[in-house]
Amino acid sequence: MTIGESPDPADDGSLPHPGTAPKAAAWAATQLVSRAGQGPAAGHALATGTRMGEFEVLRVLGVGGFGIVYLAQDHMLRRQVAIKEYMPASLAKRLDGLLVTVHDPRQQAVYAAGLEGFINEARLLAQFDHPSLVKVHRFWQANGTAYMVMPYYRGDTLKQVLQARGQPPDEAWLLALLNDLTAALAVVHGEHCWHRDIAPDNVLMLHDTGKPLLLDFGAARQVIGDATQALTAILKPGYAPIEQYAQVASLKQGPWTDVYALCAVVYAAITGGKPPAAVGRTVNDAYQPLQVVAANRYSASFLRAIDQGLRLKPDERPASMAALRQALGLDADPHRAAMEAAATHSAPDIDLSLDRQPPRQAAEQPPQRPPRPHAPLPPALPATPPTLQPLLHANAPAVSPAHPALVVARRPAVDRPRFSLAVAIAVLAVTLAAAALLAWWWPRPSADPPHTAPIAPTNTSWADSGLTIFCAMVLTPGTA
Repeated sequence: MTIGESPDPADDGSLPHPGTAPKAAAWAATQLVSRAGQGPAAGHALATGTRMGEFEVLRVLGVGGFGIVYLAQDHMLRRQVAIKEYMPASLAKRLDGLLVTVHDPRQQAVYAAGLEGFINEARLLAQFDHPSLVKVHRFWQANGTAYMVMPYYRGDTLKQVLQARGQPPDEAWLLALLNDLTAALAVVHGEHCWHRDIAPDNVLMLHDTGKPLLLDFGAARQVIGDATQALTAILKPGYAPIEQYAQVASLKQGPWTDVYALCAVVYAAITGGKPPAAVGRTVNDAYQPLQVVAANRYSASFLRAIDQGLRLKPDERPASMAALRQALGLDADPHRAAMEAAATHSAPDIDLSLDRQPPRQAAEQPPQRPPRPHAPLPPALPATPPTLQPLLHANAPAVSPAHPALVVARRPAVDRPRFSLAVAIAVLAVTLAAAALLAWWWPRPSADPPHTAPIAPTNTSWADSGLTIFCAMVLTPGTA
């Protein structure tokens, strides 16, 4: 895995003829544009065999202007990992062993800001789980710097792959590449983070899957570039859009910034040379559209989408990765559309408008509920008195003839009066029985009282006396 390489001084920015093999100048790596003209210093890497906890440094994988990547052995989990150390060579140096400090104490604030950006990048990557984004196992701060532990990915950079091909890839290969990278960038953009350093040397083509992997978000590099006056810009000429050159309020960076860089990678893969630098295009736009230089070799819609992504003005490009995917036709999945259509038609439409529902016909009425069982009526009771009719029908619901559809939904009107009539008859029967019992119980005065001997007082209670009198009244004929 190669991360960060020296710029090619022979890069003149010229474009070769379409179909020719890519020139080495077309794949120039990250360049540091500095007023002082300083470049990354060498000799600050950790020595082989250095131990940091359970990790042992085996060798250096790559050295950049703002960090060093090592191959290390994890003795705890018994696996090889990649460790990225924050080491901005233009600001810091290694004293002895592990300790890192700044060259000039006046640059301590800039160094600390870059360190915070490095830590934020590690925390951000640790949240993602996408096959085209680098995973972060852990990170920590120590020795005046910070470290990020990642899987050891085996592969070649896209720059190396394109150089080895010798001819431009076909449209299907490029669409497969864009499908993975745009999906990964859409995840990153969802957290309001922009890569801002997309180029062929920052895309790793994995050996085991052949899939692309985005490298080096460059958060620390961007923070340092914004904080120091010595570094005016940190970018890749030809891949960086105009908004990365100037801090102008009207030229804000966003998803469209990564859209430009990603389309510039495709442009370089097709033509063998990167587009003209954006800052030069503001004076004399020498950009040659792909619809002209690569006509008849790729579909017109594909070339038109890449040309649109390379527009100089940000507001003329696709505003997001989703818009770029749509322009490339990557989201036009017929199987997914068919599944969504099937799911839509599987649920019936519900119309809640009463005006659109015709009234039900008599044939469509639901079967009436059978009347509830009632206790048998006493056979001797007369018909319901006329005086109870208003009471029985007072609670009957009045149905408006203006809503015939509602009549069917109500219970048949005959059930409620029958229930009320049974209750009324039962109450009346209980009342009459109570009155008859009271009449039999109540003693009546006699005109000719019988001559009987006085009853001797006894210890009988009042209940026993009452029972005796009642039995005498019942058994003696004619007393009523």
